[in-house]
Amino acid sequence: MHLTRLALRQVTRKLQMQRMYSATAPAVSGSVAEKLVPPTPEGAVKPPNPKLDGIVNNIAALNLLEVAELSTLLKQKLNLPETAFAPQFAAGPARAAPEEEEEAAPKKVQTSFKVKLVKFDEKQKVALIKEVKNLLEGMNLVQAKKFVESAPTIVKEDIPKEEAEKLKDALAKAGAVVEIE
Repeated sequence: MHLTRLALRQVTRKLQMQRMYSATAPAVSGSVAEKLVPPTPEGAVKPPNPKLDGIVNNIAALNLLEVAELSTLLKQKLNLPETAFAPQFAAGPARAAPEEEEEAAPKKVQTSFKVKLVKFDEKQKVALIKEVKNLLEGMNLVQAKKFVESAPTIVKEDIPKEEAEKLKDALAKAGAVVEIE
């Protein structure tokens, strides 16, 4: 019994394969091949779906009353609440004028500062290079010289005001013109 089932399955599979690949098998219907559309290349404008294009054209041809009726019908059909499409301005009181908001908002206090070397006195260049080498960690004389000569440049960023003031005073004593931003 078991052997006959196996033999029957094998025979039916062979017949199915022959039918599928034989010349006598019916060809793919032309309507299916016509519906297949090759993909649009990248960057090219994709043609609109004719069905959706027709719907958009029909909706665009409606007058205001018909649009309101369409909206009501869609809400009923899709089980949407009535307030789902309410405008935002109807939900609450009018917003305050921008000038009033600016006054009410607390002013931001700057907590981090930049110290910028704008220029320096050529006569005190050596003293300034030594001062920069001492103030900035990990800098040797050659690096400090290149740093000073590349003015205007930022000496330090994101430092507190007190540290920025101390750095400005030290560099100003060495003959530099320094700004705190």
